[in-house]
Amino acid sequence: MQKRIVRRALSSYVDTLPTHLHPVLRRVLMQRGVHAPLDLELGLDQLLPGTLLKGLPAAAALLADAVATQQNILVIGDFDADGATSSALAVAALKTLGARRVDFLVPNRFTFGYGLTPEIVEVAAAQRPDLIITVDNGISSLDGVASAKDRGIKVLITDHHLPGTQLPAADAIINPNQPGDVFPSKSLAGVGVIFYVMLGLRAELRVRGWFAQAKMTEPNLAQFLDLVALGTVADVVPLDRNNRILVHQGLKRIRAGRCTAGIEALIKVAGRVRERLTTADLAFALGPRLNAAGRMEDMALGIACLLSNQPAAALRMAEQLDGLNQERKFVEDEMKSQAMSALQRFEFANIDAMPYGLVLYDTQWHPGVVGILASRVKDRFHRPVIAFADANEYEIKGSARSIEGVHIRDVLDAIATHHPGLLSKFGGHAMAAGMTLLRVNLDQFRSAFDLQVRSLMSSGDLQGLVMSDGELNGDEFSLETATVLSHSMPWGQGFPEPQFDGRFKVLEQRIMAEKHLKLSILPVGSPRPLEAVAFSFADRLGMSSPPNAGDELHLAYKLAPNHFRGETRLQLMIEYATPAG
Repeated sequence: MQKRIVRRALSSYVDTLPTHLHPVLRRVLMQRGVHAPLDLELGLDQLLPGTLLKGLPAAAALLADAVATQQNILVIGDFDADGATSSALAVAALKTLGARRVDFLVPNRFTFGYGLTPEIVEVAAAQRPDLIITVDNGISSLDGVASAKDRGIKVLITDHHLPGTQLPAADAIINPNQPGDVFPSKSLAGVGVIFYVMLGLRAELRVRGWFAQAKMTEPNLAQFLDLVALGTVADVVPLDRNNRILVHQGLKRIRAGRCTAGIEALIKVAGRVRERLTTADLAFALGPRLNAAGRMEDMALGIACLLSNQPAAALRMAEQLDGLNQERKFVEDEMKSQAMSALQRFEFANIDAMPYGLVLYDTQWHPGVVGILASRVKDRFHRPVIAFADANEYEIKGSARSIEGVHIRDVLDAIATHHPGLLSKFGGHAMAAGMTLLRVNLDQFRSAFDLQVRSLMSSGDLQGLVMSDGELNGDEFSLETATVLSHSMPWGQGFPEPQFDGRFKVLEQRIMAEKHLKLSILPVGSPRPLEAVAFSFADRLGMSSPPNAGDELHLAYKLAPNHFRGETRLQLMIEYATPAG
């Protein structure tokens, strides 16, 4: 569908940024609200204090008791990249702090579903844990926590998802989004939450004199920031300043070679160069390979890869993850093709008839890939999308992806309020959520979802916007500009990578691998041609067919250094293209 390229408003702040900044970077930062020198400080000393997290003293004491008495600790995580990095960090940090009886358990999404359910507690009980720590889940696990407590197992919940009206009766809860929490950053990923918990534990152990008693050196927990960076970026949480600090510091460690053997192996199988790694590489190369384990089989493989300290073993596991990711992409392409075929009549005949909130379901779809499918369809049609797959004989599980202005968990909460019993369970946050319902209720839910989304949107909200930081002039089209932009800041959700727009004339074009478009283009008013590429161009063109030589285009694009066969050149990464009007 057609989108509209919109330029970000110029900042009204007084520019007090350092004079040495590249002028394009300065402009981009100002448009993102960064206008003071302190905003550029991304040292660990700038992190928000964990003492602001509600419940941290109780959690630290609970953990310190467990470490000091060598209790059996079991970490139960989620089956995505955030859950995997959170699990690996919890296990590795606890062992580094002196715990000797620590293990992890991750629910198989196809057998147990999400969170600390009574069923997974029953499995966990076979390991006879004294303490269960949830990471990246648990805030909605009322029944699971109750089941654990009935068995005499203590429970510490660490999570970042939005809570419901009732909190589980855990021994301690750490979640910046729980009622009464004053921690300023509500955007911590699950891995960020458990990192702060480990900092709190270390402080408590220090006060108790544990390190002297155990004859061990107090560890530097910054060694785990590589995991924090990967999980934070992969979970697509907003990169507020606190998260930018965590990601920046993690990336610095990775580029310097101070990362886990598992992350090193993932970089290798993804074909990336560690010294040049960016947040985009974490988001689109490492994250998907790690996520593939939970989507296609079992996230235990991903966690084991991250925990491995043997490079050869880590590489073997990373290669398995890469294979699962290839399988995932094949399944996703098939599902996307089926979904687009089903929706084609709306796109080309009467798009106004398409629901504001789309609900898709197919009996053949893979439950591990419906989230990605929902995301792809959401990007194509710019409206909230839920994709469902079979969970069992009677139930279906859905994964939702939303757009700015529609808080998807609030939508589901409203549906649950107006239609009691329609949703078996649900949870999530503003941009993504998951839910389960009876298959026989699908049509009723489809209508309720569309009606609720319509109450929050107008027809004008359905047009996708492509945000731009403005035009570049001839001198700014340089490898230097691209390098400065790609490595100066951790870009991501809520702090988007710089993107520009302008008019270009097509000099040459060719199709690569049947789905990518390679162009030689000339900026209007410039004599110097540039290289450009549009990956999966069918999703990036606001026109029915690829452009021809001589056509003039209005492009939204990013600058990127293109490293190929020992040579580095400037390349424009096309995000959207329409005929120049």
